[in-house]
Amino acid sequence: MADFKTSSSIITKECLRAQICGEGEWPKNTVLYQPYETEQILLPDNSKCLSVKTFLKMAGLEFIVEARENAEYMSPHRGKVPFIKAGQFLVADFEPIINFAQSKGYSLSTHLDEAQKWDLRVYMALVNNVLLNAEIYVAWNHELTYKELTKPRYSSVYPFPLNHWATYYKRREMLSHLDVLGWKKKSLDEVFKEVEKICESLSNFLADKKYFFGEKPTELDALVFGHLFSIITTPLLNNRFAATVRAYDNLVQLCVHIETEFYQSRIL
Repeated sequence: MADFKTSSSIITKECLRAQICGEGEWPKNTVLYQPYETEQILLPDNSKCLSVKTFLKMAGLEFIVEARENAEYMSPHRGKVPFIKAGQFLVADFEPIINFAQSKGYSLSTHLDEAQKWDLRVYMALVNNVLLNAEIYVAWNHELTYKELTKPRYSSVYPFPLNHWATYYKRREMLSHLDVLGWKKKSLDEVFKEVEKICESLSNFLADKKYFFGEKPTELDALVFGHLFSIITTPLLNNRFAATVRAYDNLVQLCVHIETEFYQSRIL
C-alpha cells in the first residue's frame, strides 16, 4: 500500500508539473522586455538581452521585443533584464529563461553527451563570471567611463531628481556586487587580462569548428555571441575591450556567422 501511495504521489506531481509548465507548448504572444537600446541600455544589460534573443531565435521560439524605460523595475527579479512574459509566467535573466524553455521541451543541447554538457556548464559559468563582471566593471567602476557614458545614459530616461537618485543607487548596487566577487579592487589592466584569458580559452575550445560543439548551436553559442558582439559593437572611451576580443579571429567569425544566420545582417 505504501508503494502504491508513493507511486501515486509521484504521478500526481508529474501531472501537476505538466499542467503548470505545459510541456511542448511555447506560450503565444511571448514578450521580451528590455531597456531602450539607443539611449538607455548599457553594455552588461545589452549583452544579456542579446544572449537571450539569440537563444530564442536559435531555438525557433516566437517572441516580440518591447523596450521600456523601467524594464528593470518591472522585472520579477528587480534589476534583472531582460525578462519575458510567457503566458502567465514572468521569467528574468538568461539561465532561468533557458530553463523555462527546457521545461517546455525546447533545448539546444539535448544532443550532447554528459562530458559535453559538463563543458557547456563550465564555459557558461566562465562567461558569466568573467565577461559579465568585466562589463559591469567598465560601466560602473571605471570612473571616467561612468562619468562620460554610464551616468548620462542610465539617467537619461528619468526626470529630475529621480535621475540622480536612481543612478546613485544603481551604481552602489553594482559596486557592491563587484566587491563581493573580488572585482571592485582590480585594476583596469587586471580586468583586461581576465578578459584575454577567457577569450583565449574560448578560442582554443572553439578551434576551427562552426559552433562550440560542432555543427549545431547550443546555449553556449548564444551566450558567447551576446557578450562578444556587444563588446565589439558598443562604443566606449577606448577600444581596448573590443580589441582584446578582435584578437581572436575564430571568435569574431563565430559572431559573424551567428549574426548572418539568425539576424540576416552583417555589421562586423
